[in-house]
Amino acid sequence: MNELAASSPQKILLIRMLSEGDVVAIGVPALRFFRQKFPQAELHFLTFAQGKTIIEMAEPDTTIQVLDVWPDDFFQAMEAFLGLAEIIIGEGYQQIVNLDTAFMPCFLSRFLQDAGEPVSGNYLSISIEKLLDQVRDQSLQAEYVNITAAYMVSSFFTMDRWHTNWWESEYLPDGGYPEFYLKQCCGFAGLLMDMNIKLPESPIEKPDKKIVVLCMSQSEDGYLYPHTEALRMALQSKGIEVSLCNTAELPLSHMLQLLQESDLMVAKPGGIKWLADAVKCPTLLISGATEPKVFMPDFATDPTIPCPVHSGQSNEPQLNIPSHCNCDEPWLLADNIESILADLAEGCEHA
Repeated sequence: MNELAASSPQKILLIRMLSEGDVVAIGVPALRFFRQKFPQAELHFLTFAQGKTIIEMAEPDTTIQVLDVWPDDFFQAMEAFLGLAEIIIGEGYQQIVNLDTAFMPCFLSRFLQDAGEPVSGNYLSISIEKLLDQVRDQSLQAEYVNITAAYMVSSFFTMDRWHTNWWESEYLPDGGYPEFYLKQCCGFAGLLMDMNIKLPESPIEKPDKKIVVLCMSQSEDGYLYPHTEALRMALQSKGIEVSLCNTAELPLSHMLQLLQESDLMVAKPGGIKWLADAVKCPTLLISGATEPKVFMPDFATDPTIPCPVHSGQSNEPQLNIPSHCNCDEPWLLADNIESILADLAEGCEHA
């Protein structure tokens, strides 16, 4: 942020283009930080797909640039991002800040930088001319495109912390990875981790039963929780109302409304956790093989080795590792959830 402090740009573009959960966790707090720092500036936000809906709901006064289709093909993706670059150059921004770490947004910011645009944040380590030369002579290495440490450099002085096992350090931010990234890597001192999205209150009266929403359609460790149906039945047998949330099928606005109306969300680690945070829904993460400190949920199961049955990873060379499923047992999980709901209810009474 030091390079921004010297002037007060009138038109600023922020770039964050990953999943909607990522845009909630990184994009929304950053946008609010820039709005506080430059109250007179016109703020624009470049995002992808449903990230547009997130920004519209969280900060409706923001001008949104959106990439609707991100092609899987590398060369088609380059063309799409070059089209974005043409639009961005035409806007005449005084400051362009790339908060993204993916290859294509870093490609975009490097192209803009090479074109003389006022870019800060993350960008490719080589010029676009050199990149295209390597594409033409077929010397571009797959590792360069696929490994962030290979392709990404940054004007944020402390971005090298991003490549460390920061969750093992003494400093553990309450907000988990998003707070670590924005404050410790980007250096946004004074930023408030405000990712709150205000939704209208539901006109439907909430039932007397506690409501738990199971969001099991994504997982950071690469395999889904296999006992969702057994968990649902175990919770219902305790008189708990259960909703199922499939992030691929449910519209984003409906998903947020469902989370807001629930007493607890249960999920494996993933972007859905940040959506729950946005509407202040407490979370229990079934950690699996993911370190829960990255997400800093309200509640979490103990992390385990990848499940020998469901992770797709063979354990044959490791004879001391059991060959049976080690995913959290649904009936025990249901007992823990029942206790969590009781504790949350008691906390509300004392608040």
